Amino acid sequence: MKKIPADIKKEIEKLTAQINEHNYRYHVLDAPVISDEEYDRLFRRLQEIETKYGYSLPDSPTQRVGAPPLDKFEKVKHTEPMLSLENAFSYDKVRDFDQRVKKRLIERIGTYEGDLEYTVEPKYDGLAIELTYKKGRLTRASTRGDGYEGEEVTRNIKTVKAIPLRIEGVDIPAEIDIRGEVYMDIDEFEKMNKEREKSEETLFANPRNAAAGSVRQLDPTVTEKRKLHMACYGLGAAKGIDFKSQTDFIAWLKQAHFPTPARFSVVTGIDKVIEAIKKIEGERPKLPFETDGAVVKVNEFRLQRELGFKTREPRWAIAFKFAAHQGTTQIENIIASVGRTGTITPVAMLKPVPIGGVTVSRSTLHNWDEIERKDIRIGDTVVVERAGDVIPHIVTVIKEKRTGQEREFPPPSHCPVCGSRVVRDEGEVAFRCIGLNCAAQVLERIYHYASRGAMDIEGLGGKSVELLYEKGLIRHFVDLYRLRKEQLLELPRFAEKSAQNLIDAIEKSKKTTLSKFLYALGILHVGEFAAKQLAKNFEKIDDLYHVPAERIMEIKQMGEKLAASLSGFFSEKENLQTLETLKKLGVIIANPGYEGGKSRDQGPLHDWTFVITGALTRPRNEIEEFIERNGGRTAGSVSKKTDYVVAGKEAGSKLDKARDLGVKVISESELYRLAEKSS
Repeated sequence: MKKIPADIKKEIEKLTAQINEHNYRYHVLDAPVISDEEYDRLFRRLQEIETKYGYSLPDSPTQRVGAPPLDKFEKVKHTEPMLSLENAFSYDKVRDFDQRVKKRLIERIGTYEGDLEYTVEPKYDGLAIELTYKKGRLTRASTRGDGYEGEEVTRNIKTVKAIPLRIEGVDIPAEIDIRGEVYMDIDEFEKMNKEREKSEETLFANPRNAAAGSVRQLDPTVTEKRKLHMACYGLGAAKGIDFKSQTDFIAWLKQAHFPTPARFSVVTGIDKVIEAIKKIEGERPKLPFETDGAVVKVNEFRLQRELGFKTREPRWAIAFKFAAHQGTTQIENIIASVGRTGTITPVAMLKPVPIGGVTVSRSTLHNWDEIERKDIRIGDTVVVERAGDVIPHIVTVIKEKRTGQEREFPPPSHCPVCGSRVVRDEGEVAFRCIGLNCAAQVLERIYHYASRGAMDIEGLGGKSVELLYEKGLIRHFVDLYRLRKEQLLELPRFAEKSAQNLIDAIEKSKKTTLSKFLYALGILHVGEFAAKQLAKNFEKIDDLYHVPAERIMEIKQMGEKLAASLSGFFSEKENLQTLETLKKLGVIIANPGYEGGKSRDQGPLHDWTFVITGALTRPRNEIEEFIERNGGRTAGSVSKKTDYVVAGKEAGSKLDKARDLGVKVISESELYRLAEKSS
């Protein structure tokens, strides 16, 4: 093992401690003391020296990201069951709970006088998680599952920056299971759903589903991109430490830098408990996260042990559930709304109804499968709920109130905005407009067309596009090539130099490559990698006109959905006319990547098959592209046909299988040397 200089070790230790402290201040205390730029500088320096010397601490913040995707989640058993809570839907039920607790304590310890001490905290509507620490190090994170067995999600949970990788600043137990809820703030949930809508991905129904879906990603880099939080509030098994009460435990969590419930109170007597619940419910609209109730617990752990458990619930805790925010109204109309990327969504226009302090007048119906499943019709009386107190959706139709005048709303055959053909891919629920000139999609298409990885028109940002569209100078990206300098000079954002720069950038973009041009067109499912593969197999753009889906599927890594999308695009008459117009306006499409119809050349890696496993210095997709660019192929699993396994840090079962099969294992640097040596 390479010897690490003492001063480098000290710097790594110092940077690790500094960055972890800043993560705690930013993500838990919400009180940062340095700028984002300064934080990024510290993080980059730590990454740099860890990579250079091959040395990092187990709690290094760099260990939170970069783990390779899993094939599946492993099942793990909880040392102590993670039980659910009994629900109470009225304050009378809360009082009954108090009486049951007192009665059982009398049975167990003889007599019990006076009021009990309880804790009250918000009931986070997220995903229950257990964190296992051994000798202060986070060794495992798992979902609740059925309460007795869950799924290991350690690598994903490590991406949640509020969760300590190491316990410090307190007495450290030999082992401890800390329980809590992973959740997503409402603002972040709304932002993510808007981005998913633009990308034509299925929307999450509420923040809880978003948090659960984010944690249960096989690729931790996806989890890392979503801003998740955690509130720690529960104690599972523990060795080497003793807590007297819930307040004692919460105080320890805070000292150890764990995130704890945003509202936490200790009260004596059931009347005070109800006051505390009402206070949380009153603050509910202002809280940044979704809560569907309040959790009440007997504070003293000694009494909790005496009270014990029912089959699946503790006798010492109860969850008071807040009333759902619902309302009854009528669907006055249903319209088909076309998103910027062509997805057509049915939207119910409602007779305005107040729900949870907000007047609701429209609700997405998601798709036509949903309309059919719920049998929703224009004129129906419906129950509307604000999912997560945010997105209104129709819960059910009150069919008893039908008059016979209600009308069905069938899916469209043509786009309601531009009249182009509407398609629905097999296995998909969404209907999409494939018209290249659809006004509903134009802004998004222009942004994408001009972006860096596409036509790379420098200076054509979002505000400029919106201004040009607003003034009627562009209605499609084709119109960019008709712009004149004198038109730009009449606009408020443009002076002599900026106008000339934009005209020059547009002129420069006329000379492009087939792969960039295909990507710029914004065809559904055609990203940069797919565009490059297509350019290897088709010499000219014209060769794609009326291309059958079967021809596309002959190309390695071109799936059925992509093939159908591409074939549909290049079979649409209006789209082909647009492409011919671009040629007449001077767009020249070269294709240096054409390989005579071969999807892979005889590069230095000689058509060898590689499997990548473990954490490497570069993103997995970059390494895969490097291998394929040099003539190799990549696979997801190890077999006798595998030539090499490229193994990084924390390589797991794939590395073991490679050794069992006698497959050669190489490092990332050896991969690069292999490509150089064979070239």
